[in-house]
Amino acid sequence: MLISDDRGRDGRALTDLTRDELLEMVTTQQAGIRVQFPGKDVARGLARRVRPRVSRTIAKYSVGDAEAQARNLVVEGDNLQAMASLYRYRGQCDLVCCDPPYNTGLDWRYNDKWDTDPNDPGLGDWVGPEDTGRHTKWMKFMLPRIELMYSLLKPTGVLAICIDHRELFRLGQMLDERFGDENRLAIINWQKQTGTKSHSTGVSTATEYVLVYAKNAEVARTRKVERSAVTAGGYRNPDNDPVDNWAPSDSTLMGGPTHPGQVYAIQNPFTGKLHYPQEGRCWRNERAKMKAGVEEWGVEYEDVVLGDGLHPGLLIKGVRNPDDPDVETDPVLKAARETALARRDAGGWPRYFWRSDRQQRPGQGELRYKTYEQEVREGVVPTSFWADDDYAALELDAISWDSEQSGTTDIGRRELNAVVGRGHQFDTVKPLALIQKIIAIWSPPKDGLVVDVFAGSGTLGHAVLNLNQETGSTRRFILVERGRPDRGDSYARTLLADRLKRVINGDWANGRGRAVAGGFRFVELQRRVDAAAVLQMERDEMLDTVIASHYDSNRRRSASLIAMADQGYQYLVARNADNEGLFLIWDGPNENTNFTEDVYDAIAAESEKAGLKPTYHVYARLYLFQTETVRFYQIPDRILADFGLNVSSEPLQEDVP
Repeated sequence: MLISDDRGRDGRALTDLTRDELLEMVTTQQAGIRVQFPGKDVARGLARRVRPRVSRTIAKYSVGDAEAQARNLVVEGDNLQAMASLYRYRGQCDLVCCDPPYNTGLDWRYNDKWDTDPNDPGLGDWVGPEDTGRHTKWMKFMLPRIELMYSLLKPTGVLAICIDHRELFRLGQMLDERFGDENRLAIINWQKQTGTKSHSTGVSTATEYVLVYAKNAEVARTRKVERSAVTAGGYRNPDNDPVDNWAPSDSTLMGGPTHPGQVYAIQNPFTGKLHYPQEGRCWRNERAKMKAGVEEWGVEYEDVVLGDGLHPGLLIKGVRNPDDPDVETDPVLKAARETALARRDAGGWPRYFWRSDRQQRPGQGELRYKTYEQEVREGVVPTSFWADDDYAALELDAISWDSEQSGTTDIGRRELNAVVGRGHQFDTVKPLALIQKIIAIWSPPKDGLVVDVFAGSGTLGHAVLNLNQETGSTRRFILVERGRPDRGDSYARTLLADRLKRVINGDWANGRGRAVAGGFRFVELQRRVDAAAVLQMERDEMLDTVIASHYDSNRRRSASLIAMADQGYQYLVARNADNEGLFLIWDGPNENTNFTEDVYDAIAAESEKAGLKPTYHVYARLYLFQTETVRFYQIPDRILADFGLNVSSEPLQEDVP
């Protein structure tokens, strides 16, 4: 329906429309990608109507000393409510990387009451494959979460969302609409498995996708992959290669169906055996380069039609019987083997070689390819992925990462088994290599804040801890996970927190872990934040809420708050990055809650004892004693403001362009 100059779509005067309705009306009139589906208007408004929650620290599941816990955060609860509660992190996150439900059938829930009240506590019903509205429900579920993830990002921030073919196109359209297709950095096609599995369409789905969007592609930075993010394996030089140390990698790439000219047989000079790319793959270079590569073994090759339905094979020139080669009876093959063995013994093997044994000596194995350490040290440029010398932001378009670069879901599952043991019932765990690679490319190399609001088993937190240990970086993470409370299985505690604790302590189930530096604070979302709830809080609950809401409005350094409430002080609860104290005057709703001269004397003494600077950040109900050394924050007004609410408990307001 058209909108007149002074009327909305429903005919009401513009002066009668709410702020949210005006925003939505303006948004729908803008140019660009516009996705339409039933209930979209309501879903879009949920991001502005969801209420923050009070959080409670659970010491049992937190790990590390006060400083380590201040760096990282694990939130147990609904991710929409959690993102609203993380108001102080708005515009502060470098990378949001998440793995939402793929809508495969019975892998997520939807509560119809959320259509009108995003704060309804109900878990909702499982959305099964027979539900004809499952795609619409999935989009209604994702849209407000995309809005809040967008708001978490810095102007230079990047969002990376994992997805499979079921919702790829719908998710891409929603992201194009919110971010703008000009800010789409990459559609990563990564190899989730190396084997083939049956599929209802007759095509094995061996790949999944990561959609990568910048908040502003003009200022976002795309970096080359650091060495530690590429591989955990070592580089050696068993052949005294004059170039550098190297590691064996795959001589093939994904893309067999689209590159049939690079699918054919290549004959092994050591055995005469014909080698083909695996199903769905092709040789990594065009034919001329592959021929030149294998001829570096001193053996001449020629094109031979084999009748296998593929392009002509590269066979040793003059071979007698390519279908049934015999090195002992065919003088051409025998001579080729002697030449290849002499070349192997001479060292400095060619870049393409036939791997045979644990010493990586060429021989009877599959054709492999050398990846040199200096290439990785300088920054790997993945397949079809290019970054300029200044690491500037680029339009990456569609790129492919095979299992050599990004791992597989089977590897991810084995990695989780190694840390926590079997029986976790997570079958589709993202591999560390994939997540580490995304972090290395799209977050600052030395520090930065990385967020996962669909945290699952905690792979992103594990990846951040790994990278910090390997590269000396100081990246931080926030993880949000609800688990399945309907089953009594809050795996935010039983799996995610357990995994991270084991990684930090080195207490792996397989006995092979090594302790790494790090820690995290584990918090549980509680009741909704409003004036009445704040004023009814007891001290422990108020303490957590004050720390969660507090930030320096000039420098926004709240992540550096170090909790001190367990050190025996009456009022001192934390210190900030400037070594200034945060004081809470609150012994419960019916006890001492006001800032008086006697209280001032007490906090000054506590500050001096703790070695803090004489600037006091004081939270209390009333400000009855005024002094220049105090920055006063009134309860509940300041807490509500920090969470994006006003004194009248109006809902969170988030501008949507």
